[in-house]
Amino acid sequence: MTKLFSSRTAQRGVSIGALAIALLLPATVAAQTAPATQAPTTPELASEDAGQDIVVTGFRQSLQAALNVKKNSVAAVDSIVAEDIAKFPDQNLAESLQRIPGISIQRDGGEGRAITVRGLGAQFTRVRVNGMETVATSTDGASANRDRAFDFNVFASELFSSLVVHKTAEASLDEGSLGAVVDLNTGNPLAAKAGFSGALSVQGSYNDLAKTLGPRVAGLLSWRNDAGTFGASVSAAYSKLNTLELGNNTTRWAQGRFDSVNGTPCFYSSNTSATPVANAGGFYRPNAACDQAALAFHPRIPRYGVITRERERLGITGSVQFAPTDSTKISIDGLYSRFKETRDEQWIEVLLRTNERSIDVVNPTYDTKGNMVTATLNDAWVRAEHYNRKSQTEFYQLGGTWDQDVTDKLRFTLLGGFSKSNASIPQETTIIFDDRDAQGYKYDYTNSRSPLLTFGTSVTDPSNFQLAEIRDRPSSTINKFRTAQLRVEWDVAEGFQIKAGGVYRRFSFDTAGFTRDTVVCPNAGGKDVVLGTITCSPSSAFGPTSVYGFPVTAALAQTVNLGSAGQPAGTTSTYIVPNLPAATAFTNLYGRTPAIDASNTRGVVEKVTGGYLEFNAKGELLGLRYALNAGTRYVKTDQSSYGFNSGVNVSVRRSYDDWLPSLNFALYPTENIIARAAVAKVITRPTLGNLTPGGTIDGFNYRITFGNPQLDPFRATAYDLALEWYFAPQSIASVAVFKKDIESFPVSQPSNGTYASTGLPLSLLPPGSPAAGAPEGQPWTITGNVNGTGASLKGIELSVQAPFKFLPGFLKNFGGIANATFVNSTATYTVSGPAVTACVPGALPTSACTFGPLVTSTRNGTLFGLSKQAFNGTLYYEDSKFSARGSISYRGPYVDANSATGNVFEGYNATTNIDASVRYRFTKWLEVSLEGANLTDTYRDRYTDLNANRAYENNHFGRTILFGARVKM
Repeated sequence: MTKLFSSRTAQRGVSIGALAIALLLPATVAAQTAPATQAPTTPELASEDAGQDIVVTGFRQSLQAALNVKKNSVAAVDSIVAEDIAKFPDQNLAESLQRIPGISIQRDGGEGRAITVRGLGAQFTRVRVNGMETVATSTDGASANRDRAFDFNVFASELFSSLVVHKTAEASLDEGSLGAVVDLNTGNPLAAKAGFSGALSVQGSYNDLAKTLGPRVAGLLSWRNDAGTFGASVSAAYSKLNTLELGNNTTRWAQGRFDSVNGTPCFYSSNTSATPVANAGGFYRPNAACDQAALAFHPRIPRYGVITRERERLGITGSVQFAPTDSTKISIDGLYSRFKETRDEQWIEVLLRTNERSIDVVNPTYDTKGNMVTATLNDAWVRAEHYNRKSQTEFYQLGGTWDQDVTDKLRFTLLGGFSKSNASIPQETTIIFDDRDAQGYKYDYTNSRSPLLTFGTSVTDPSNFQLAEIRDRPSSTINKFRTAQLRVEWDVAEGFQIKAGGVYRRFSFDTAGFTRDTVVCPNAGGKDVVLGTITCSPSSAFGPTSVYGFPVTAALAQTVNLGSAGQPAGTTSTYIVPNLPAATAFTNLYGRTPAIDASNTRGVVEKVTGGYLEFNAKGELLGLRYALNAGTRYVKTDQSSYGFNSGVNVSVRRSYDDWLPSLNFALYPTENIIARAAVAKVITRPTLGNLTPGGTIDGFNYRITFGNPQLDPFRATAYDLALEWYFAPQSIASVAVFKKDIESFPVSQPSNGTYASTGLPLSLLPPGSPAAGAPEGQPWTITGNVNGTGASLKGIELSVQAPFKFLPGFLKNFGGIANATFVNSTATYTVSGPAVTACVPGALPTSACTFGPLVTSTRNGTLFGLSKQAFNGTLYYEDSKFSARGSISYRGPYVDANSATGNVFEGYNATTNIDASVRYRFTKWLEVSLEGANLTDTYRDRYTDLNANRAYENNHFGRTILFGARVKM
């Protein structure tokens, strides 16, 4: 009897021989059938050789193979097989996945990093590599990933034979996802041809903004014995490329009280005095000019800069398979990936942040949204900043699988293994030059995405600056998984099967941070201060003319030319920044003993145990064929978290359990029309960084965020309906509607208070931050994470693909793919909005008034990371020799997070990316290609405040051109 539901219908990877061709030539490609959690739904859709890999030729046939995966599943599934991945100019897996309906990506440094599925952010997606859940962690512009989100930029797309996205839940599918479960699959050497086979791809990668060229190489080698009982394979991919990121940044906008406005003093020696006090201290006196400037939003750190990235990616996979009989197969799979990046930032900026008190504002203008869009600033803090971070992510995974047919009706799979992702930052250095009494600085944000920034004081003369601050913040984040699973399948009767299984997972997350931060010459208090080789002289009372650093010399500086950063004419585009090798040696920075960064040293351990029971059935209902799976999954989560609380390392334990029933139903009105319905209880466990006791302290923005080990998971009920029409070979038209009622939803709850009110010791304040010198210099925004009231999400997903066979002549070689997703959601957040008064009177008539606190309120919005619209389209041409493809991806604007400094939410505006590839096959073993990514050089436009859409950053990364050849042996 044909095993309609057998796990043998779902090999975990494609054949290595087929993968070789898919990776490196268009001639042949292996298509994976559905994973073990899927099953053919009807006898007509299953075949007697369903346990074998399907060998297809060309891009069109790879599309058909992917459609077979979708068609033969009861649940909602989409996939990409190796031909798709190898044939797109994708730098990593995220960029490959964005071509699946309902998936959008978030980019970092010009390439994809994380995905959202049907509007749910990266933390709601679980990822399995060769059947085992794991997390890969890298770094972005700010820090290492401390979430459950999977960083797809760690892996080269060439390493994988298929990507499968499960959009609806099944009892036999690992829990932990409100969005999707993504399966990444490597090789299957037993399905290769006998003997040796191999392939090699060599490409050059050129970035037109950086004007750099780097290698991109992929290859594989496999062997299988004649009997087909033993096979082994190894594949590898390596790439290296240096890129530039050019643009401007404000690091948000803020409110603040200035020294004077258009010559009108804002501070006096007392509440009744006529004597103004300049630059520091004094009593604020309300007046129209000063109040308007104080309550308007101004850029906190307006700046242009050059960001250089050096990226190197290495990946290796290996697989050994042994099948002594037709009933037994043992597989061992290994994966290693190393992703190295050096990020170098060189900025020229003005530090308005917390320094407004010393700055005189001249000729300000305001827009209708409460922004001070232009101004001239005197006594401004001009800052030249050089930042350098070296990071490396190493990912290891080793797993084993034993597939055993006990009888022709009973089989089991035993799976086990471990993975580790180690994201280390051995160096994160910042050196700062300051000129704290600069005159005549002008900014103009009339065109907010391309502001005019002009420095009245020379920013190329070292004698105008003093070396003021040094920082180094090494850190590491380690994620570990251990997994053991047993899956059993029993074909009870024709058309009825029972699946059962048990699971054990142990996941640990540990992050540790250190600091070497200091100001170079704090007020010496009448004595010399020695730091490294620096001797600082005694300084006078702090003010713009006092000694606050060490005089800069030409030997400590280097000149930067901004280049094409989108700046308008007149913008200062040449400036100096610290020379890091000279400045770190001069200050003996790396010789300083690092201190523990207690607020960033914490961890979580989760142990998950559970099991599932699932029933699969097929038959007829009212004369129509149907297939279904229904069951429930039980999981118990034991959680232990640790972190610093009030300077003491504490540990908190808790446990909770969940029953997760699910139902998937497919109805077949005709052979090529499928109607699907699904309903399930699903969960996503809370963000890792929010589960630890204690808090993180931002001494630059006067913000504290406390964790909460008692946070409940995101729990939701998910509903899906879909209609699919397979109207021709390689063709589909489909529509799917979905809804998720999120019952529990952790939210942040901000409030205002003093640092003292938190009970945290002063030793936790980051050295060199404004708060370290003045912990009560302004009110703190104190945010705790609490269990919220829930949220809702609903949307529709449309997709169509077809070859244009109906056209005459060569036009029939064209084809197209298009999909669109429309999503909406409602969630309630507590936010901190703008201050509404510049002067809150003190308790006594003689007391100084304080700047009004940020106003806390409740605000409805979308779920974070959710774009309401997303579109993808591909037009392709393919004949026996020549192929070409162009793709366009659009992602609508989305809110990314709660913001700060009075801005309500922050996020990204819409982006459109265009990629293309052209290939020509000379022989069956040689093909050449030319590919381009981000052909329109799209800018990344980040905003702060949802309503005002204030400029946060606007940067571009250039086009990437790849050219090379693929050879099959």
